[in-house]
Amino acid sequence: MRRSGNDKNYANRDLKLLRRLLRARDHMDAAPQEAWPVSRLASVSGASQAHFARSFRDAFGIPPHRYLLTRRVERAVALLRDTNLPIIEIALQTGWNSIGTFGRVFRDVTGENPSELRRRMRVSPADLEQVPHCFVSAANRPHLTIAVSEKRRRTKSARHDERKGDIS
Repeated sequence: MRRSGNDKNYANRDLKLLRRLLRARDHMDAAPQEAWPVSRLASVSGASQAHFARSFRDAFGIPPHRYLLTRRVERAVALLRDTNLPIIEIALQTGWNSIGTFGRVFRDVTGENPSELRRRMRVSPADLEQVPHCFVSAANRPHLTIAVSEKRRRTKSARHDERKGDIS
């Protein structure tokens, strides 16, 4: 099938946009502890805020903020596993300004609070020296398929329904 000139221009624009989106994602990966509002990411990628947010979600499957939360939680898990730093220090190093927000988001994403996760990882240390780090990271990556606030709302609703069932 022969492509018209317009199809080539459209494909080139898509590739250029994808490269710019990757540049913004690389900036977040390089410094996840920094504040990355959509306006800053959009300026990195050379797109409007709305176009950037929509295009990022379309390209990577999750919104930019959720991607950043995933990276921050991954880094926090690694620090909890590999260091003896205080939890507040880990929270600050991974981009949270409040220990309360860090703990709440961490628990919402991983299902356990930071101290529980650290304790569990210390009790049963896996023999991971033989496993490439990228595989360990992928296995421990939090799967944020829904917004943290939506997850929290669903959990609260499920607890409410359980209590309602106990009363009846």
